[in-house]
Amino acid sequence: MDDGVSFQCAFEGSLDEVVVRRLLRHVGALPGELYRQKKSDLLGKLQGFNASARTRPWLAVVDLDHDTGCAPAAVRNWLPAPSPFMNFRVAVREVETWILADRERLGRYLQVPEARITGTPEAIDYPKEYLINCARESSSPAIRKGIVPGPGSRRTEGPTYLSLLSEFVNDTERGWRPEVASAHSENLERCIRSLQNTVGTFSREPQRRRSSR
Repeated sequence: MDDGVSFQCAFEGSLDEVVVRRLLRHVGALPGELYRQKKSDLLGKLQGFNASARTRPWLAVVDLDHDTGCAPAAVRNWLPAPSPFMNFRVAVREVETWILADRERLGRYLQVPEARITGTPEAIDYPKEYLINCARESSSPAIRKGIVPGPGSRRTEGPTYLSLLSEFVNDTERGWRPEVASAHSENLERCIRSLQNTVGTFSREPQRRRSSR
């Protein structure tokens, strides 16, 4: 793993970072420099990241939210000419969608029936809110108190929302399975396939340069 391909990464929030790191581990890659940015700032720096991706792998992830109708249109609008090693991915509609896509494991973790979690996560308009509402029905007080904001709270999530979901995403034995989630999220499947293609292509580059001498 020490010799894995290293990706420079840009993302919006702390949960996005957890998912990005997990996806890189899933494809046998490593995180390089990490840039946490507000969405507007990330998009503003995207061309600079793209220039860097001419020679080194990049993964930049932003949420689609409700900025436009679909992720492919957003990608074409925000980065019409991606560099060879740029993986610019737009999560539909938030990175929580990708987490919801492993409904069996998430249901078990949240201690709610699997049937409570949708089998079509990309159709949800507000995935984070949906996930929190699933947690409201948990049989675990720790899940309810941690993920769901308390009465009268101005927070959009509970006090341990990030730590609990991070635990779920990082648990390779009982937690989130990117390979299973990608079967229920075409958006995630395309992200993983793009990363795998970059790992394969970049791994062959040194050999190609040596053979051309």
